[in-house]
Amino acid sequence: MVPGYNQGTCPGACHDFFEIDSTPVFAKRYKTEGRAGRLKYFQVMNQQVSQERFVLIEPSHAGNVGAVARAMKVMGFSDLVLVRPRDAKVLGRQETIARASGALDILKNARVVEHVAQALDGMTYVCATAMTPRDFGPPVQSPRAVLPELAQSAHTVAFLFGCERYGMSNEDVYRSHMVLSIPTNPDYGSLNLAAAVQLVAYEWRQVLGGFAVQSRTVDPHIASAQTVQGVLQHWEEALVSIGFLDPAAPKKLMPRLNQMLNRTGLREEEAHILRGIARAILQSQVHNCSDN
Repeated sequence: MVPGYNQGTCPGACHDFFEIDSTPVFAKRYKTEGRAGRLKYFQVMNQQVSQERFVLIEPSHAGNVGAVARAMKVMGFSDLVLVRPRDAKVLGRQETIARASGALDILKNARVVEHVAQALDGMTYVCATAMTPRDFGPPVQSPRAVLPELAQSAHTVAFLFGCERYGMSNEDVYRSHMVLSIPTNPDYGSLNLAAAVQLVAYEWRQVLGGFAVQSRTVDPHIASAQTVQGVLQHWEEALVSIGFLDPAAPKKLMPRLNQMLNRTGLREEEAHILRGIARAILQSQVHNCSDN
């Protein structure tokens, strides 16, 4: 088995036919048997490079890897590469799967490699994420300042994230074209790995056009204007019966009640409740009159 092979990239029996080299985008044929092996080999050889890739360098916590997969999936991204994770089998750990919260396809297709250069194969622009600027390092910008222009280019982009314990090495920062610095509280600016990925993924998705916001649909149970007027008429009768409203000088009470009901977006069942209250008031007044 060669370094960086991930059985998750080859479901079923096809892992008996060939192995994946640690270079992320290409496949190396070590042994093939029959048509199935040859077919799978050429499928991998012909796979296309994604337009963006998220690279975790030496991640140490399984939960963070799972949370990163979830963060990527909710923003519509799928290409995840791990460089020398502390646990070589982290993609299959129970904590990873639990924290992925359904983003199992991201974990299944994620790749593990030994070197950052392998993780960057096929990428033409590299964005590091680091809190501390390096002397003689690449320029530092916030994601919102630099990503819009980058999205208009023809680049394939890799986003690099350092280890939870000590961040990114100088070597990995220097190989990058740009350093993304997420604006945070100056007194407490350390972000969790998955939180950093989520923020960068969100900003990248936004400059790519974002997702449509689901507008609120019209509630079929909202009371009609006719129903609201019926409620107001019923309440006017009830308020007059208890002496709260003088029909000879009603002023603006009923128009104000009308506006109040319009603002609330009264539902049909709520209209029935209000009319039931008005009915009970009127009935109580009838009983009081009969008792007297």
